[in-house]
Amino acid sequence: MKAIIHTNYVKILFLFTLLLSTTAILAQDDEEKKKFTFSGSIDAYYRANLNAPNGENAQAPGSSFANLPGFALGMANVIAGYEGEKVGFVADLVFGPRGTDAIFASPMYSATGNIVNQLYAYWNVSESVTLTFGNFNTFLGYEVISPVANFNYSTSYLFSYGPFSHTGLKADFALSDDFSLMLAVMNPTDLTEFNPTGQYAWGAQLGYSGQYLNLLIDNGSYEIDFTGGFDLSETFFLGLNAAYFDGDEDDGIGSFAGIALYPQLATSENFTIGLRGEYFSETDEFGAIGDVFDTDGSASVFAITLTGSATIGDLMIKPELRLDSASEEVFIDSDGVPMGGLSSFVLAAIYSF
Repeated sequence: MKAIIHTNYVKILFLFTLLLSTTAILAQDDEEKKKFTFSGSIDAYYRANLNAPNGENAQAPGSSFANLPGFALGMANVIAGYEGEKVGFVADLVFGPRGTDAIFASPMYSATGNIVNQLYAYWNVSESVTLTFGNFNTFLGYEVISPVANFNYSTSYLFSYGPFSHTGLKADFALSDDFSLMLAVMNPTDLTEFNPTGQYAWGAQLGYSGQYLNLLIDNGSYEIDFTGGFDLSETFFLGLNAAYFDGDEDDGIGSFAGIALYPQLATSENFTIGLRGEYFSETDEFGAIGDVFDTDGSASVFAITLTGSATIGDLMIKPELRLDSASEEVFIDSDGVPMGGLSSFVLAAIYSF
């Protein structure tokens, strides 16, 4: 009888130990799975000119993205990442017209370089120092490639003609609760797969309480950029971007300068209305505004973009009215007559996951 009881006790103890071990393993697996992240977005839109031709001869502002006529595709953005305590990685892939425009200089070598938006590994050396190695989106400018993080669906001239991405090594330093510093050495601008020139670009960023002063030095050219924003009230936000780029005259690269303001008013929990007002100028036929210039090769544009953003769960609907007024007659009206202004309408749908 005692032997039977003892045997049953051993069985119960064994089963209990097995249950605890299995639970611990499953808990460990769940903990490890939580370190992996999978996110992204898809976007599509409708675009029409209000004072210029649509269809085959459709025109668009000289800025990137949301430039195709009629019902058009943005991109599918798929981001996989691993967030470890010390190390991790991000693989950010893009598919579609917006992604193609963002990775315009690739592929340089690989057959699939035009789908890699970002691809980098990082190491949290300490609580205040992080090293990042690989291909990462630019630290300059107010706007970004993903439409999820931009308030306006179309993009500014300043964003479109600054760099999109870099490949190299950067170090981020948390100097205090308010101050941050970033230093980087990178391939020349837009060379994201490898370096065929043997030259390198240098980057720096100084941050203070959400305001950032950026510097990029690249083979005889340099760009100074300020990006920031202020919560003026619980419902009113004002963003700011100002930049100056001085190109290398020996390589025939012109210069540009501009400033953009982003006032945004939240009228409810699910709707915000915002305006982007931008002035942008260029020299030496830089190419942002058009191919028709005055005798000294300079041109400028003033653009107003009014955007509404309605949130329905993970879906954002953005109606947008944009007016571009250039110093030169770089647009063509419906009768084929050159004109200096273009008005357009965009309706975009963005789903993020």
